[in-house]
Amino acid sequence: MAHDPGRTTAPAGTAGSRRPRLYYVDNLRITLTVLVVLHHTAVTYGDIPLWYYTEPAKGGSGLLLDAFVMINQAFFMGFFFMIAGYFTPPSYDRKGPGPFLRDRLKRLGIPLLAFLLFLRPLAGIDTYLQLKSTLADRGQALPYWFYYLVSWDPGPLWFVEVLLAFALVYALVRRRAARRATAAAGEAAPVLPTPRPLRPRTIVVFTGCLALATYVWRVFVPSDVYVPVLGLPTASFLPQYASFFVLGVLAHRRGWAQSLSRRTGRMGFVVAGVVTLAYLPILTTAASGTIDGNGTWQSLAAAVWESTFAMSIVVGLTVLFRERFNHQGRKAAFLSRHAFAVYLLHAPVLVGLGLAFRWLHAPAVVKFTLVGALALPLCWAVAYAVRRLPRADRVL
Repeated sequence: MAHDPGRTTAPAGTAGSRRPRLYYVDNLRITLTVLVVLHHTAVTYGDIPLWYYTEPAKGGSGLLLDAFVMINQAFFMGFFFMIAGYFTPPSYDRKGPGPFLRDRLKRLGIPLLAFLLFLRPLAGIDTYLQLKSTLADRGQALPYWFYYLVSWDPGPLWFVEVLLAFALVYALVRRRAARRATAAAGEAAPVLPTPRPLRPRTIVVFTGCLALATYVWRVFVPSDVYVPVLGLPTASFLPQYASFFVLGVLAHRRGWAQSLSRRTGRMGFVVAGVVTLAYLPILTTAASGTIDGNGTWQSLAAAVWESTFAMSIVVGLTVLFRERFNHQGRKAAFLSRHAFAVYLLHAPVLVGLGLAFRWLHAPAVVKFTLVGALALPLCWAVAYAVRRLPRADRVL
């Protein structure tokens, strides 16, 4: 059957048990992937030097990039986990526990291994050469194998690493539930979706619980803590990541994404804007480190803002894309097919562009705009080339 570039549902004749393809979710993933690339471009030229190659801002424009990073960080990775959670139940139902876990290991484990073995050395080569040169001036040697081991981290693939853990926990929970059903009824009852509308009161209660959990978590794991074992750069957001993954699972089972009204979506954007304006005076006047955690009232305010903003913007974007962008042409389909490969490959691309434009002396926002505009098409071009390799498209 010929592909209809404007199609919004699965073609007639597909299996009756298969749901129509949610093109708005594909388009959300494209948008979030673009944000990931631009986020790390902003980190490159802002005042938060947490990337393989950075040029810290020397003017006030760096504050704009920092604000962009802060807003992204509040919701976009949690949204990724929610989308992943949404598609986890049908994958498990279709494949069963063993094949499900093997598929997760293939589709997540192989890219993680590829990044650690091949892409991370490319992304970190400049840092290594600078450190090696500094130590050589002191008469000390730095073999690459030693640098690689002591600086180990999965980079942006920490998301894949954590998602693997979530998939394992989900499979264990499902198997335990199936055994309980078998013991109670003599046979495992199928888990069927139970459509239930997502009420605004439920959203408010969930947001409040998430804010409280985040605040308590950051008493022990402040925002400036790095987890070297897992390489998790944002361990302080773990309550959001885990709860949004669970929320995605429940959203699939109960049809929440379809039940959200347009009015609720509009309110999501309004609430996101209002809480951000209310949080700005606290953010701009707080003493250094007080919003990071450790039980301060400023960290409570930060947890409330992040949780409220994240939930509100996710609801708003979900409704907006469902109503306005639930279709794909050939270009969007191309972007969607290669989005995960872009996520995997963007780090060395950004580092290469950063090094290529190191000579250019310009305000941080100017370099961010230039490199970001070049990075997006280049990342998709590299992703296309990699997916053309034999069997690569079976993993990416």
